[in-house]
Amino acid sequence: MPAQIEATAFYLPQNVCTNQELADTFGRWSPKKILQKTGIESRHVTGPDETALDLAEHACRKLFATIDGNGIDYVLFCTQSPEYYLPSTACLLQERLGLDKTIGALDFNLGCSGFVGGLALAKGLIAGGMAKRVLLITSETYTKHIHPQDLANRTIFGDAAAASIITSCDEEQIGAFAFGTDGSGAENLIVRNGGLRHRYDPKAPDIEDDSGNIHTDNNLYMNGPEIFNFTIEAVPVLVSQVLANNHIEIDDLDFVIFHQANKFILEYLRKVVKIPKDKFHIDMTNTGNTVSATIPIALHQCISQGRVKQGDRVMLIGFGVGYSWAGVVTRISQSLVESVLSGQET
Repeated sequence: MPAQIEATAFYLPQNVCTNQELADTFGRWSPKKILQKTGIESRHVTGPDETALDLAEHACRKLFATIDGNGIDYVLFCTQSPEYYLPSTACLLQERLGLDKTIGALDFNLGCSGFVGGLALAKGLIAGGMAKRVLLITSETYTKHIHPQDLANRTIFGDAAAASIITSCDEEQIGAFAFGTDGSGAENLIVRNGGLRHRYDPKAPDIEDDSGNIHTDNNLYMNGPEIFNFTIEAVPVLVSQVLANNHIEIDDLDFVIFHQANKFILEYLRKVVKIPKDKFHIDMTNTGNTVSATIPIALHQCISQGRVKQGDRVMLIGFGVGYSWAGVVTRISQSLVESVLSGQET
């Protein structure tokens, strides 16, 4: 059966970390310099006892305020900040939301390509007749992985959750996908300790880079130059593959939404791929990089602002940790627009 994105909503935790706060803490970069380097003025961060599951529940409550939450028959939960090793966070969310016990539920571990990957899983479940209404969650709390003295990563990442409903429909709205994976890049964006290969080490020593940023092997490590090199090599090829798989040209698109990594990378990619400014979204000013939640948040914002409308053909491109990358072209459904606009009224 064909599939469409029926509705979406997102939630940001209440705690906010501003550029001024980072400037006061580190004394190295001014608020203006942080904004210039990243395109970010502030980012939302979870409290000590607030988890990806909590954010996901809030996002779902907001979603269900705009659209009927009944009839969900599968939950897909994308996170790299799970509640436990086991059970799956998706199972816990089913209980919190009071969803039917006859549904399926699973977690999948992806980063910045997670929303597009989740769309593919949801479309596959619907096309295979295994589900008709899928709840897709992308919820991430990367700030919990970051060392307090890691200025570079603290400027970039924020926490958030997005909830989307993917449903069967009469005519296919979610087009053909393209994917990529390169595990050789794993070391360039990693939390080394905490899994079963390397257990969490309370005595892990501090590691300081050439710029004075500190992390341990218990924390998030990102090799910025290598991530940039991967991105500029993989993303233009991915865009071409998505266009070819959907038998369209770049000019046939009404809008393009990339994972909101940082302003510099996005501006660079836009110019390389030759996407007009008025068809391209860059806005992480008050959210930061929220990993798998950036694309649904951006889609929601663009519809809310009237930049994306019903019937528009929109390309979605995710890329990051893994390395992993994925893209798709989707039509914007009437129900999606209605759910976003009704959410502004609640």
